[in-house]
Amino acid sequence: MQQPKFLRDFLIYLTTITGKSPRTRKEYEYDLTLFMRFLKAIEQDLPLHMIHTIHIADVTIEMIKEVTLEDLYLFMEYCEVHRGNSSATRARKVATLKAFFKYLKGKRRLIEENPAEHLETPKIGKRQPIYLDYNEAKDFISAVGEQHYSSRDVCMMVFFLNLGIRVSELCSLNMDSIHNRKLTIIGKGDKERHVYLNDACMNALENYLTERNDYKGEGQEPLFVSQKGTRFARQSIARIVKTINANSDSPKDKLTPHKLRHTSATMMYKAGADIRSLQHILGHSSVATTQIYTHIEDEQIQEVLKNNPFNKL
Repeated sequence: MQQPKFLRDFLIYLTTITGKSPRTRKEYEYDLTLFMRFLKAIEQDLPLHMIHTIHIADVTIEMIKEVTLEDLYLFMEYCEVHRGNSSATRARKVATLKAFFKYLKGKRRLIEENPAEHLETPKIGKRQPIYLDYNEAKDFISAVGEQHYSSRDVCMMVFFLNLGIRVSELCSLNMDSIHNRKLTIIGKGDKERHVYLNDACMNALENYLTERNDYKGEGQEPLFVSQKGTRFARQSIARIVKTINANSDSPKDKLTPHKLRHTSATMMYKAGADIRSLQHILGHSSVATTQIYTHIEDEQIQEVLKNNPFNKL
């Protein structure tokens, strides 16, 4: 689909200057395409249920200059009421619009006023991360043995549970990412970090490498190779996790690779990991993000209060 030049320029700016990942760029592109389609639908009185058929190549910077704060709130209402977007999804769209209009005004000087400057972000309720407990995690790993290519899948799941690695980071690992017992991970924004491979990771890795498929693609050799000899995509890893979970003795509802990351972080914190170490291991730019994983269950809180010495007064 053809896009206005200023939108293409913004998307290039996201990856080349700000270091956004290709996935984040696609999310911004989706949000802004939807927004411009919405603008045309409102201006031309087109049916909203046909919004995905609207072309945006003819959207001009003059149209964007006419956008007001009220237009942005009308778009957010459309996303909530007509598209059923959650507060988290709408918050992402707000972030997209803020970044886009800030770029048009501050970097390109294409507009004089920024209508998104005072656009408020929807409040997102705090949600406790979902994770496996220790026994559920053991059942999960045990279920991998029933899979084809089980040594490969065991290795991937052991990396998730021991390293708290993101699924995108797992997919991007190469053979030369391993240096003795250290693993080089390229995280968000192409930030590099090094993590230690414990015995479980090393054992799983050694077992996998003896059976690893040959890579049939081009470029760097991926560490994890699919049955077809290609690098894994995130969706393929998610399907593997879903299948393993279904075969587990204690399956967890809607288990995903990201929830395995939550599991790893939670278990490390419970085992005594300090917040700064966790921040490095997980690759968080802000310690505030890491603090999501430092939740303590109600039962543990009750036990602490019961064991308070003053409870015996």
